[in-house]
Amino acid sequence: MLATGRRLIARMALKSLELANRRRARKAPPRNARQVHILLLHAYGMGGTIRTVLNLAAYLARDHEVEIVSLTRTNEEPFFPLPPGVRVRFLDDRMAPRGRFAEFLARRPSRLVSQEEKAYLNLSLLTDLRLIRYLRSLRGGAVIGTRPVFNIVMGLFAPPEVLTIGQEHVTLESHGPELQAQIKRRYGRFDAFVTLTEADLKDYTKTLKARPPQRLLRIPNAIPDLAGDVSSLEEKVVVAIGRVVWAKGFDRLVNAWKTVARAHPDWVLRIYGGGTPEREERLRQRIEEAGLSEKIFLMGSTPEIGVELSKSSIYAVSSRYEGFGMTILEAMSKGVPVVSFDCPHGPREIITHEHDGLLVRSKKAASLAAGICRVIEDEELRHRMGANALRTAADYDVEVIGARWRALLAELEEGGPLPACSLGTTA
Repeated sequence: MLATGRRLIARMALKSLELANRRRARKAPPRNARQVHILLLHAYGMGGTIRTVLNLAAYLARDHEVEIVSLTRTNEEPFFPLPPGVRVRFLDDRMAPRGRFAEFLARRPSRLVSQEEKAYLNLSLLTDLRLIRYLRSLRGGAVIGTRPVFNIVMGLFAPPEVLTIGQEHVTLESHGPELQAQIKRRYGRFDAFVTLTEADLKDYTKTLKARPPQRLLRIPNAIPDLAGDVSSLEEKVVVAIGRVVWAKGFDRLVNAWKTVARAHPDWVLRIYGGGTPEREERLRQRIEEAGLSEKIFLMGSTPEIGVELSKSSIYAVSSRYEGFGMTILEAMSKGVPVVSFDCPHGPREIITHEHDGLLVRSKKAASLAAGICRVIEDEELRHRMGANALRTAADYDVEVIGARWRALLAELEEGGPLPACSLGTTA
């Protein structure tokens, strides 16, 4: 009975919202993209999504008013420098005091998205309400989501006079079945939906076939401007970058390095990236148990990853899956060849085997070790792939990728009448 009552209330609320949207649509001026609002989980944090969003925001700010809307704030200062001319708004500033009612709401779980959303533990009833209030306050412009929680809420609550662009930074198949069901219901309402890879574009095209968004396309991430010179490829250093999580496969990389260290004891592996204290400690213990404490170094996080890449000769990717593989391009932009597992989805679309890197088809650590050893031992191959990596990276320059985003915004702005307001009956 309780579940039935909740569904009835949800249907009534959505019907009321649909009527409100129709009233707004009748009075709304032509839609435009002069203002761009990009939704982000935590703008002051670290990670590939944050870095690429800041990069895109800096480009669009040349001829748009750009605002980054951070759902939360958990740090006093940003990890990455904020681009000039870009505003940052926090919906739930956890560094500032909150009232009693806000604290009450913050202790209640989110009701808008499935618990399968990887950011679910960062969400609450308070963030639900503040995100809805923010979206309903908009009177035009374009809003870009960067993960399911934003995309789903945009699909429900964005006013009809606002251009909506959904974006995903991870693969569709990495989402659980309940979240995929929400995606199937809501992503068709967008003016555009953008994937990072062709493989994911195919998956979303199939999933959203019954009700596709107006535009469904791929725009990869652009490479941010990184400090540091092009690598000489003479340092006996291999670098890996990523959060210390299961998906990045650093356990497999440690196993691979046992073989590399025996064959080339003068080479070292540096792993850049952070994680929870528990995960970092488990990885450190694995390294010690393998007897590699003097060969593998956990370097922590750094905002100047370009400088560290410029001091390396090989970039290693041990991931079990990748949404895109931004760090692959960052390594290539410093002329560093990549040795990567051929994991879903990004590496295969970026790396051309034996041209700018090596794709390891096997999932075994021994195969990754063999690929790394080959590049260590074949200096001519290393330098040839490094030179080609620079050419590959040029295709992902912000001037190239940013122009595609600018063209998309212009196309949507000229796209004609407001979309239909039907919301369906389930959230």
